[in-house]
Order: sequence, then C-alpha cells, then structure tokens
Amino acid sequence: MPIRYILKQLCLPPGGFLLLLLLAWWLRRRMPRASLLCFVLGIGGLWLMSLPVVVEWAAQALEHEAPLDERQWPELRKRVDAIVVLGAGRERGDPAWGGDQPSMTAMERLRYAARLARVSGLPLLTSGGLHFGEPPSEAQIMAEVLKRDYGLEVRWQESESRTTWENAGMSARILFPQGVRRVVLVTQAAHMPRARWSFERAGFEVVAAPVGYLGVPNGRPLGGWLPEGKAVWQSGQLLNEAIGLIAYPLAYE
Repeated sequence: MPIRYILKQLCLPPGGFLLLLLLAWWLRRRMPRASLLCFVLGIGGLWLMSLPVVVEWAAQALEHEAPLDERQWPELRKRVDAIVVLGAGRERGDPAWGGDQPSMTAMERLRYAARLARVSGLPLLTSGGLHFGEPPSEAQIMAEVLKRDYGLEVRWQESESRTTWENAGMSARILFPQGVRRVVLVTQAAHMPRARWSFERAGFEVVAAPVGYLGVPNGRPLGGWLPEGKAVWQSGQLLNEAIGLIAYPLAYE
C-alpha cells in the first residue's frame, strides 16, 4: 500500500507537475529546449488543474449517472435488497472526536446512505479496508458514525478492501451467501461509473445513488477562472477516476 500511495501521489496533481518543474530545473543547462517544455507543461498543468471551471468541465465528462429520484426511495425495498456505501478515506486522530473519523467525502456518502436507509428500511453494508494498513477499518469507522450520529445499525461490514474492485468482490463474498444481489450503491457521482462497473462484474444488480456532483455551475467569481487550492484536489480526484475508467477494464476484464 505505501508504494501504491507514493506512486499515485507522484503521478497525480500536483505531484506530477512539480516533478516536471524539478525536471525543468535539472535540464536547464544541458537540454534548454526540453527544460522549457517541462516548465511550460508543469506551470500550465498546475494552472489548469487549479481552475474551478476546469473541474466543472471535467466532472461533466465523468458524471454520467443521474441522481436517484427521491420519490422512488420509499419503493426501493421492492427493487433491491441492501444499501452499500463505499469508504473514501479517513482523518487520523481528530482530538475533537477522540479518534479517527471518516473523510469529508465519506461523510457526504454516509449522510446520503443514512437518509436512504431511513426512508426505504433497507439494511446497510459499509465497505472499506485499513487505511495504510492500520486499524480501525474504514468500514468500522463508518458503521460507528451511522450508529452514533444517525441511530442506524449496520448489518454488514466489509473491512478488507483497498480498491474499488476489491470493494465489489469482497462485498459479494459477504452478501451473496445472504441472498443479496441487488444493491443501492452510494458513492461520488464521478466515481460511480467505475464503481458500478466493478459491482456489476462481481455479479450485482446495481441501482446507482451518486452524490457529490462537481459538474454543476461552480458559482465562483469570474466564472471560476481564478486559481483555487480546492480545485487542485478536486482535479486530482477526477483525473484518478478518468485513469481508473481506462485501467480497470484492462486490468480486471
């Protein structure tokens, strides 16, 4: 996991662009044209990835799933057997809470899953393994939040997965013996295409319940053409999804 994490951070923004700038500095004397190219790519990439309007456009290309119609929620129990909510990392040792907490992205998913569960009465499975190999698992942390903050008992916890592909396969090991094959899948809108693909390949029938849409009007001054720190992080998440959509069929088909 550390190697995978390191490589991911070096390749995705801002790491990849910072490496280009470092390479530009290293080549500045021996290969000035190559150095200039690396500098332009590094600076230009950082600028583009920092623009909220670029986040908006990139998200629109990835967010293919429509939101789940709230009017259908009470009838979900007739169509599916359970709700699966995917982990999205954790924040370490928050002293305000006295321990690890789900990331803000994970909390967004949990809030949506909790409301779905209340309205539909469907049982919940949380899916997410150890973060950097250290307990507790993301699934356990999410289950504790659902119980403490939303009064909902999680029926199943899938606590070993490290990737979306493993989310699907390891959830199948738990749910199939219980006769559960039709699920409502809760994750980010940009992540949903890869998540749905993985769960369908694992044998599930999926009703998509995407949250956290980024491909909406950004609402920033000057239309989102001013650089913003948050946009760099969001761009990295979207780029990760774009790469995943290409890589998963090649690696797992």
